[in-house]
Amino acid sequence: MTYALEARNLHASYRKGGEEVLKGVDFILESGQSLGILGPNGCGKTTLLRCISGLIPFKGELKLMGDDPSGLSRREIARRASRLLQTGEAYFPYTVEETVLQGRYSKSSGIFGGITQNDREVLERVLDDLDLNAIRHKQLNVLSGGQQQKVFLGRCLAQESPVLLLDEPMNHLDIKAQSELTDHLQEWRSRQGHSLVGVYHDIRMAARLSDRIMLMKDGRTLYYGDPAGALDPGRLEETFGFDAAAFCGL
Repeated sequence: MTYALEARNLHASYRKGGEEVLKGVDFILESGQSLGILGPNGCGKTTLLRCISGLIPFKGELKLMGDDPSGLSRREIARRASRLLQTGEAYFPYTVEETVLQGRYSKSSGIFGGITQNDREVLERVLDDLDLNAIRHKQLNVLSGGQQQKVFLGRCLAQESPVLLLDEPMNHLDIKAQSELTDHLQEWRSRQGHSLVGVYHDIRMAARLSDRIMLMKDGRTLYYGDPAGALDPGRLEETFGFDAAAFCGL
């Protein structure tokens, strides 16, 4: 069995000897499956994504496509996983085309590797798939939040990595932009071998995009399984501390 991600008794803090943010996270995600992560603010959702991305140290067991990310180079991690942040991330005013091409870093032969014909072909395919051709020469700072997020998704897709990490990607997007981004993510995850791991605030969105749901609280896994089980009113109330099911109309 090939696993996209494995975590067993995962613990993490942001500084040596500091308070633990992750205090026992456990899950296994098969290649081609999608995972939605839900929980209150401060429960460790983003910290988990940072561990997977190799950005902070951890204790316990964590594997990204069979290997511990702490032993992989930044380039090798980028070959395996790309990360889509929420809108509002810091960025330089590159053009749409330049931003999408940044996703080809992990494929280049070195820091000063030039743009190859294959890079150009990937760029054109991504711009076509996301309907970005009309704005390809515009700078990011003149785009709407929805357009920016679509460009950042394009940068992720240009990496051609099998795992896509989403960190609250729908925040600050209007309904139309959310719908468009969801459609693109649905199409991407339908391709063989693609695994989507998303941190969400929207419970319905998580259930729509995910084969598995993990409920987290206080740095621990409360539930890991199918979406129907995660939507149990009692489980949601234990996770969020109030009647979340009624609030969301479930």
